Amino acid sequence: MNPIETNLLRQAIEVARQARAQGNHPFGAVLVDEHNRIVLQAENTVITGKDVTGHAETNLVRLASQHYSPEQLARCTLYTSTEPCAMCAGAIYWSQIGRVVFALSEVDLYEIVGPSPNHLLLSCREVFAHSERKIEVSGPSLALDSEARAVHAGFWH
Repeated sequence: MNPIETNLLRQAIEVARQARAQGNHPFGAVLVDEHNRIVLQAENTVITGKDVTGHAETNLVRLASQHYSPEQLARCTLYTSTEPCAMCAGAIYWSQIGRVVFALSEVDLYEIVGPSPNHLLLSCREVFAHSERKIEVSGPSLALDSEARAVHAGFWH
């Protein structure tokens, strides 16, 4: 990843910190246009919104769909603190967003969280592989592994 992508991932991690400070799960996402400008950001609101679908990425997709056309979204990149789950990957696919970049992998997240009956281990790459439209995926970011993990420290236990 180049320095611009690293900084955009850091912004997504910062949004995750904000979500945690608000009492939510520590996940954040930012949407970037074709000129690498952040146009939207969203945090997880599962707890405060009392909505299990209030993941950072689905919240971002809802906002993005209201503000941008599918053609515009196809030129956008979604940067997220943690790999999108299967639900979020589906939302990203339906929104037409063209690219996803994530810091922490789903496998690494589940290692941090520990055993849970709520894990759905299905990578976003696998979800996208079953679609008719190619979505470029980059991640995890090894350079940001410690920063991406730090936002989760002490939250899940």
